[in-house]
Amino acid sequence: MSGPIITVENLGKHYLIGHQSASKDGLRHAIEGAIRHPLGWLRPKNGEKEEIWALNDVSFTVSRADVVGIIGPNGAGKSTLLKLLSRITEPTRGRIHLRGRVASLLEVGTGFHQELTGRENIFLNGAILGMSKEEIKRKFEEIVAFSEVEQFLDTPVKRYSSGMYVRLAFAVAAHLEAEVLIVDEVLAVGDAEFQRKCLGKMHDMATGGRTVLFVSHNMQAISLLCNRGLLLRNGSIAYDGDAQEAVQRYLSVSSRRNVEEQAPDRRPGSGEYRFMSATASKECFGGAEEKIFNFEIQRRTRPVGKMWLSAHVVNSGGATVAQCDSRLVGILVEDHDRLSGQFRFTSPWLKPGVYRIDLFICAGGIVLDAWEDACSLTISPILPYPRSVSEDGTKLGLVFGNFIWETKEL
Repeated sequence: MSGPIITVENLGKHYLIGHQSASKDGLRHAIEGAIRHPLGWLRPKNGEKEEIWALNDVSFTVSRADVVGIIGPNGAGKSTLLKLLSRITEPTRGRIHLRGRVASLLEVGTGFHQELTGRENIFLNGAILGMSKEEIKRKFEEIVAFSEVEQFLDTPVKRYSSGMYVRLAFAVAAHLEAEVLIVDEVLAVGDAEFQRKCLGKMHDMATGGRTVLFVSHNMQAISLLCNRGLLLRNGSIAYDGDAQEAVQRYLSVSSRRNVEEQAPDRRPGSGEYRFMSATASKECFGGAEEKIFNFEIQRRTRPVGKMWLSAHVVNSGGATVAQCDSRLVGILVEDHDRLSGQFRFTSPWLKPGVYRIDLFICAGGIVLDAWEDACSLTISPILPYPRSVSEDGTKLGLVFGNFIWETKEL
């Protein structure tokens, strides 16, 4: 079959958002609003409808066997686009042309009946996706084996965990003989091993000539799986091209956060304590060198007792390569008005590139401060090994290892 398998032309979807009607304190709020927002008359009034365009003038084509990663910040229109492509909702304007059968997995438990068993829901969900009864019977054993829920097959799905839901739902969708598979971030519900299994299945489907559209915030998965990236921003396409380039553009924009949003009082967390500063001790580190970060913490409200600190080292693909929790090395922090300190780590050896450091303060199971991208870490391109080799000797893996090879004659 020649020509694109998906054609989207001037696609738009809008929603009407209602605004809350005035309360008994309406006059006071009106006066406050007039002071805070002098141009408030431009805003929708209480009880009025505001038109929101979730997608606006989106056009693209997808070829057979393309694996397209659809990325963008929350509210960019990613899930709306998938719902339109899956025929779950109709566009306000524009046209979608699909050539072939579509299998979609957008929300946990979509197409499942709570009171039916896993076995019964395989047939129900398969029928909803367009499979014949004979086709479901032929694929039944494969679906069950892939989902790994055989032990609970005759249990009503209302007793399933969200992870079990996803296992069964993905297994049914992936075994439908469809030309297009559409998958939303729902895979994040599954455990790491099942996510790896699903990504492998999607790769197999693509190499077998089928088309995959994949929405995810896991930039590592997008980079590994997809040959093409679609970056959405504010309901429009900001970039359409190579997946690696799409990821880099998304991350570069995401890293330029509004300074106010990163201010101590604006960050997530209950706020009793906050990081006030965090800096790397030097601009660039060697891969095997000890990395040192200096920080200050300040109490903002009441004492909370013993606290622990945590740092996440995150690579440019969005993968957390190390979680450094102070409890693991026996360090708890006492209540003080102000504290300074250092976070140091050597292993694992990081590959060359720029990493972000996310910092956390926790106490009693509560997050007091969550500072994403508190500071950055740059690793030198000089490798921490005594010899240099061709690229195929270093291109795989997230980190470098400190290792030895030994052989002896038998």
